[in-house]
Amino acid sequence: MMMELAFVLLLLRLVEYALGTPRPDSIKDSYDFIIIGGGTAGLTVANRLTENIRTSVLVIEAGDTDVGNLNLEVPFFCTRTVPFTSVDWNFTTVPQTNLNGRSLIYPRGFVLGGSSSVNFLAYTRGSEDDWDRFASVTDDPGWSWNQILPFFLKVRDCLTVQILLSELTSLNQSEKLTPPADGHDTTGEIIPSYHGFDGLVGDSLPGFPSPLDPMVIATTTEDPEFPFNIDINSGSPLGVGWAMATVSGGVRSSSATSYFRPFSNRPNLDLLLNMRVTRVLPGNSDSSTLQLQVVEIAQSRDGPRIQIKANKEIILSAGAVKTPQILLLSGIGPSEDLNAMGIPVVLDSPSVGQNLTDHPFVSQSWSVTGNNTFETAERDPVIAAQQFAEWNSTRTGPLTAITNQVGWLRVANLTSQYPDPASGPDSPHFELLFANGLVLTAVPPTGNFLTIAGADVSPTSHGTITLQSTDPFDAPLIDPNFLATDVDFFVMRQAMRSAQRFISNSAWSTYIIAPSFNGTTDDELDAFLRENIQSTFHPIGTAAMSAQDANYGVVNPDLTLRGATGLRIVDASVFPFIPAAHTQACVYALAERAADLVKATWNLP
Repeated sequence: MMMELAFVLLLLRLVEYALGTPRPDSIKDSYDFIIIGGGTAGLTVANRLTENIRTSVLVIEAGDTDVGNLNLEVPFFCTRTVPFTSVDWNFTTVPQTNLNGRSLIYPRGFVLGGSSSVNFLAYTRGSEDDWDRFASVTDDPGWSWNQILPFFLKVRDCLTVQILLSELTSLNQSEKLTPPADGHDTTGEIIPSYHGFDGLVGDSLPGFPSPLDPMVIATTTEDPEFPFNIDINSGSPLGVGWAMATVSGGVRSSSATSYFRPFSNRPNLDLLLNMRVTRVLPGNSDSSTLQLQVVEIAQSRDGPRIQIKANKEIILSAGAVKTPQILLLSGIGPSEDLNAMGIPVVLDSPSVGQNLTDHPFVSQSWSVTGNNTFETAERDPVIAAQQFAEWNSTRTGPLTAITNQVGWLRVANLTSQYPDPASGPDSPHFELLFANGLVLTAVPPTGNFLTIAGADVSPTSHGTITLQSTDPFDAPLIDPNFLATDVDFFVMRQAMRSAQRFISNSAWSTYIIAPSFNGTTDDELDAFLRENIQSTFHPIGTAAMSAQDANYGVVNPDLTLRGATGLRIVDASVFPFIPAAHTQACVYALAERAADLVKATWNLP
């Protein structure tokens, strides 16, 4: 085994030398902690655990380095990172029953930094209600808003923070003030007391003005349906406000650029890139309790399987798609399904791969009178080159931003027809995102456009992750089961109508020319939804946490695997409900608390 490992590592180092990317000098037989997945959560936990020089950590990432890929650095180029690129897992869903049998793209980051390296950069925390529901379901107050807020701040969203000391007296405020790329005065666009400074993951308000800005803000003063919210990250997100993105100094900030790269020379932190985890295995223990201690890896489908031991814990941070696949391949999951696949049952855990929940979204567009939209640069290579030259020399300009405002809203009459699917009365049912042009759509030869995307952020439809085969190099079967409930259709229809009402206000009277879609009846809207719904790429829930005494769920409130020792899951798969948020910031906070839980378990300073 040692000769095989040495040979694989030699090949890896030769590839690394050609790419000019850093790699550890050697990989050992065992580590205190082995982290599966170098993504949003995995690199956060790795950073925190290796703060103790006596703690050894190995991170195993299936993808390659993020270094040298401009699409991962230029904020506006986020639209080029996925789908079907070298930094995407290139997943698609199974045909969706409620969407006319369409298979949808399902991007996930296949690169160091995971989806934080390829996402659309949105930084949103969700509502107090979301986190308080997590605490209630798990019977663990540590997941409540008041308890988790310090971990958001520890994430260091790079804006000024002065937390109310009457509520959080012991918070170590370590965030860094990073102004927007254009350096504009952000007074009236954010509440500084909800943010922090001097930290790692950078975020900021929009760094380049959009022609939509005055019209969006004017609508919030004209129409009471769309109140202005000065800070959507305050725990009370309802309203329309300025969007925040993980952009610092005009450049994407990911877990790779923040939690890993500045600390990659720590002698107790090793990284393996381009390596798949095929299974987790029990150790050689005489204990009657299942103890998972071994991680099996391979570089190719037919390549040798190599095993590395975790002396303390395996931390599975492969994401809501890959985490359940690895568990199932390891014999951890519903015994009936495992038996059907011919996989020996190591632990009967019926909830593995269940409860997949995601935000469905649909875009509407309108032709507009202005010509300062995304399409102009898309059609004119000279303008595109000028924009890139500005970013390349100063890290400023239109390539530093993509969405300047966001709305989080409730359906006024929903509860008269359906039970409220949101986590509480101060949580939204749907989101509106405003874009100064067409997004994720082929640009037509003429015309300029406005896009408003609507997403159901409190969906009641749930799907599954199951195995396609026993080969770990095959993709799993992904079924988000979008729009499986009447209430989800209802919310999506109302989101579309809300967007239409938004641009019917007088602020838009001289800007809007015509809609690209003219449907108004329920049947017309439903037909449009079935043909156009996509994923917002926020999968959660496939290894959900539950209360210690619950008879369902995959992990305990401290994220340890139920029915076993030695393995903890730290990624979006553990959320029992989907937060009304873009999940990136939520996962950072989850991982920060998880690192503290691990440290407490092992008495690590």
